[in-house]
Amino acid sequence: MSRAFVNDDHEPPRKTGRYERPPDDAPDFAVRAARLLLEAARVSEIADCEAATGLRWADPQFAAAVEAIRAEAELSGDDRLETVATRYLRGVG
Repeated sequence: MSRAFVNDDHEPPRKTGRYERPPDDAPDFAVRAARLLLEAARVSEIADCEAATGLRWADPQFAAAVEAIRAEAELSGDDRLETVATRYLRGVG
């Protein structure tokens, strides 16, 4: 198979089914929602997360939180989290 069709940075879906929307009135709602979306993307379960929580991938209201998470991921060496955060921000436009 050609390497063009291999997605090396992809983790297989885990089908965790454990996506719970943080309370809308939580003071850290944006950060918690952003982390939830990014962790779902890490394991290719973004559609499951969106369906369970009503949160949407690339929602601009979480862009600042995603940017901060991406910076943390870069410092800690979490390449996968950095990659999905970058994709999120690209989707915001």
